[in-house]
Amino acid sequence: MSSGGAPGCGSEAAQAPDDVVRVLRRLQERYPEAGTRLHFEDRFQLLVAVVLSAQSTDVQVNRVTRRLFSLYRRPQDFAALEPAQLEPLVKGCGLYRAKARAIVGLSRALLERHGGQVPDSFEELLRLPGVGRKTANVMLSVGFDRPGLGVDTHVLRVSRRLGWHRCQGANAAEMALKALVPREWWSRAHHLLIAHGRAVCLARRPRCQGCPVRSDCPSATEQG
Repeated sequence: MSSGGAPGCGSEAAQAPDDVVRVLRRLQERYPEAGTRLHFEDRFQLLVAVVLSAQSTDVQVNRVTRRLFSLYRRPQDFAALEPAQLEPLVKGCGLYRAKARAIVGLSRALLERHGGQVPDSFEELLRLPGVGRKTANVMLSVGFDRPGLGVDTHVLRVSRRLGWHRCQGANAAEMALKALVPREWWSRAHHLLIAHGRAVCLARRPRCQGCPVRSDCPSATEQG
């Protein structure tokens, strides 16, 4: 089974699921605690945190949500606000104006369409304001303990360097990875690739000498 699910950006050499799982098992040995770093108490708070996390670090999001969730906790609380009222509270995150609009909008949509509950359907999640494919995948994986493989900058970079695909965009990479990675590994793959991207496979100067999957990485000799 190869990454043929995303035409035009599959892997240069055929990849076998067993090879991918071998890499993921090695990463799991290196990062046994890999998982979300976002702080939340329920699925709605997780959804807000994930929306805020775009182009922001988890540390910064947690700093913002610590105060935010002490003031507003439920969809009803946020739905009663206007975006301009929310903006000062989320200003510590990038794109804060758009995120404030999205949080107010998705809160109102949850009340109107879902009785205030976060839906467990990928398609319904995508219909919420401000929710893209990465956010929907994270919600399924972290919020509902179901398979989901969100692609952020770390996942995109590390999986490309491993030769698992040649995609430039996150959506195409998601399709390629979901066709390649066994479904039962989707959620773990997301967290493991992020952990590796943060610790070793850095954007500018990857630390290839100490990489646990160097022998499986076609980019290792190029990166030093």
